[in-house]
Amino acid sequence: MTVTPPESRPKPRRTRKLRYWIAAVLCVGAIAALLIGGLSHNLVYFRTVSEAVKARNSTGDHRFRIAGAVKPGTIRETNDGVDFEITDGKQTVEIAHTGDPPELFKAGAPVVCEGRWGRGLVFDSDRILIKHGASYTPPSVDVNKAPPTRNAS
Repeated sequence: MTVTPPESRPKPRRTRKLRYWIAAVLCVGAIAALLIGGLSHNLVYFRTVSEAVKARNSTGDHRFRIAGAVKPGTIRETNDGVDFEITDGKQTVEIAHTGDPPELFKAGAPVVCEGRWGRGLVFDSDRILIKHGASYTPPSVDVNKAPPTRNAS
């Protein structure tokens, strides 16, 4: 005696379409959750000196970027970096930077410092970015004076 398997009927199209829609919605939701969750922790806000001083209490210890010009006569080298002041013409903030400043760092240079508020109105920075206009050209390098390259033998 042979047993014949019951006929397998194809699933209705509506059920298949519904499964695809549910899978698509779940994928889009998962991607959105990853983007929103991941980006919110990695956002670093940009503020001028006046905006940063005004929002000091609400900023707390969150990282952000503060922009201004290095105030002439305020640059002091320290054991672990450099201290200086920046201004936007209305407010002035003291910056305590840990690490080496960039090569183009000088009095009057427009800078963006990344970090968080420290004690009082001191901003603890661990990254300095130099702002420059579209007319910036890097220093030229004389390739004839470059050190010779070693050939692997």
